[in-house]
Amino acid sequence: MKVIPIYNFYKHKYGQKLLIDVIDIDKMKADIKKTPVYITTFYSIIIFTEGEECIEINERQVKVKPDVVVCSRPGEMWKWKPETKLKGLHLLFEEEFLLSFFNDPLFLNKFPYLQADRKSTFLLPSPDLINKLKQLYEDMRREINAPADKKDQHMLRALLYETRMFFNRVPMMESLAASSIDEMFMIRYIAQFQQLVERDFMEHHDVEYYADKLCITSNYLNKVVKQTLGMTTKQFILSRIMTEAKRMLSYTSLSVAEIAQHLHFELSTYFVRLFHRAEGVTPNQYRDNNIF
Repeated sequence: MKVIPIYNFYKHKYGQKLLIDVIDIDKMKADIKKTPVYITTFYSIIIFTEGEECIEINERQVKVKPDVVVCSRPGEMWKWKPETKLKGLHLLFEEEFLLSFFNDPLFLNKFPYLQADRKSTFLLPSPDLINKLKQLYEDMRREINAPADKKDQHMLRALLYETRMFFNRVPMMESLAASSIDEMFMIRYIAQFQQLVERDFMEHHDVEYYADKLCITSNYLNKVVKQTLGMTTKQFILSRIMTEAKRMLSYTSLSVAEIAQHLHFELSTYFVRLFHRAEGVTPNQYRDNNIF
């Protein structure tokens, strides 16, 4: 009979007893390859930072992506792909680490995302919140890796408590279908993309700039924009540039060359060609027909 392996917390990894750790998923991959299905005896909260794959916790499956958070309780079963390409930050801790300070045996049950009967094991924080949480993970990791005489467990408890309170603000993802997760990411990315274009369209015309700002590939950004707005990313950016160009042609006395320079085109001739292709007339013809 095959037995599912149980992973216990390595309490003396850093010499003195310490019931909290923050590790990279890369450091787990050798064990995952050997035993992709396992049970843990501790709490885990993983922030994924790279890759797209399905994982399972207690037979609840989701396609995780960057910024998806997965939470588990002691006794729950994980299932990964043996050759997982996922990357992320793994916060793990024993219940005793917090209970020894708060002296409340039901303390951890006050957090909905770690309750035994929670609706989902998956969270999707907002972009601002995910950055704050990543910073807290790094702060905890620095404290954990400090020399023994500098390591402050009270500071670690405070950081862990702050982290858990921030996670309390994140709604749980009740729908676990991969298509639903894709829709949630598309909504997030399209809103951020539109805000970025409105802010930076005069200076930045290339798709790669906006994809880099969103930490996604140009192909994925184009897919999101195409499915949501019905046009390519380049077309959306150009449309915003042309709207501004038409406004300036109609309401200012700037020359075509000055407008091209204002919109960060190196060559005014290139701006004129783009404008003609988009609007069917040259900038000067548009101005002559739209003087207010």
